Amino acid sequence: MTIAGNILVIAGAVLMVLAALGVVRLPDVMARLQAGTKAASLGLAFIFAGTAFLHPSLSSAVKLALAMLFVFVTAPVAGHVIGRAAYRAGVRLWPGTFVDDPPPGSSGGDEDPPGST
Repeated sequence: MTIAGNILVIAGAVLMVLAALGVVRLPDVMARLQAGTKAASLGLAFIFAGTAFLHPSLSSAVKLALAMLFVFVTAPVAGHVIGRAAYRAGVRLWPGTFVDDPPPGSSGGDEDPPGST
């Protein structure tokens, strides 16, 4: 059991380091949000799962599961709110980013799609 726990904790730590590198190295806000929410959440899940293996008690498992549930619920919401705030503030994206939505404040973003009436 300890080998599996150690492997999970190490894998989680590696994912957390990769998430941190992504936040530092990726070119724009939206890409950084992906690294900060997805990789960090998965890394934390691995660390929590490894900790559950290393401390095999029901109370530890319940506490870790509740903490993991909290992270999985709040991280995407926080990422969405940060991304929406950056979008509304007009933060510039990396020139290589594909955008299929008009910028804020332009006409065209609030109309109904053709054929919707």
